[in-house]
Amino acid sequence: MLIPILLFILGLICLIKGGDWFVDGAAGLARRFNLPEILIGATIVSIGTTLPEVMVSATSAATGHGELAYGNAIGSIICNTALIAAITMAIKPAKIEKKSLILPAVTLFVSAAVYCAISYTTGIFSRPVGFILLAMFVMYIIISVRQSLSSIKGRNHTGEAALVTDSRLGEGSEALADAGSVEEEKKEMPLWKMLLFLVLGAALIAVGARLLVDNGTKIASALGVPESVIALTFVALGTSLPELVTAITSLVKGHGALSVGNILGANIFNIVLVSGLSIVINPFPLPASKLIMGQNASLVIDLPLMVIVSLIMVLPALIKGKLYRWQGILLLAIYAGFVVFQFAT
Repeated sequence: MLIPILLFILGLICLIKGGDWFVDGAAGLARRFNLPEILIGATIVSIGTTLPEVMVSATSAATGHGELAYGNAIGSIICNTALIAAITMAIKPAKIEKKSLILPAVTLFVSAAVYCAISYTTGIFSRPVGFILLAMFVMYIIISVRQSLSSIKGRNHTGEAALVTDSRLGEGSEALADAGSVEEEKKEMPLWKMLLFLVLGAALIAVGARLLVDNGTKIASALGVPESVIALTFVALGTSLPELVTAITSLVKGHGALSVGNILGANIFNIVLVSGLSIVINPFPLPASKLIMGQNASLVIDLPLMVIVSLIMVLPALIKGKLYRWQGILLLAIYAGFVVFQFAT
């Protein structure tokens, strides 16, 4: 029993470090070829922080453990929202730009509605469903990139006008000098190192995912705990650690809104990318290993809770344009109850 636990922990470490290296290498490579920072954040970094969930769920599905694939995706959303985002809201609530939340919020709830509709009707996640979810992922990325590029163009026009004004005031050279110093500060690592980070990061993620799935299954069997419970708690928390690190860093630097935005994006990817890819690789039925009063626990607890915690996080921000401390406290209480319930029943 000790060896599976140690290998499980090693798998988590590999996932975290691999994701970190992959994101560093990918972001550095993108900047080297003059891709906008905001574009990097909307694509490479967001996908990079979700790579642990992608690899764990895809590996689980490929090896016939559909419960781990399902539980990791849904559990990660609950963990991201009711634990990680909740911590940032409880400690330091932030103001939110309502307009920037519309696209991710709509995408999240539409994809969740599709996922729930399949669960409550057929209960079978067939390959066409997986392709639909992946198509939603592609559409979200395309729309996000277009919005980002439009925003960049608008800022560039504003910046050019400001530079002309500065030059007329005799300050243009100083502005250019400042810009040059900023560029010097942003010197990237050598190209070979970026590529090395990409390769090593991807390899560590693959190894970590395998260790996590194999040993998570062994631990679940040894303890007599259903795979879905392990996936909804331990595995989900472990693969959400990149988001947790991002949240803590953002909080320390005073960017609580950035943390919540990252969580929202990660939740979208968990439904449309993580679940979609897992289903395409190996379709599986809705897990039914745990019952509550004769009803599937996934239908009674997991899916409703996923929607409820997302609503608690998003609705006040959409309506009032800010987050509140009571949201974080409420979400933390819900997550504590969720974990206790998983192991007590």
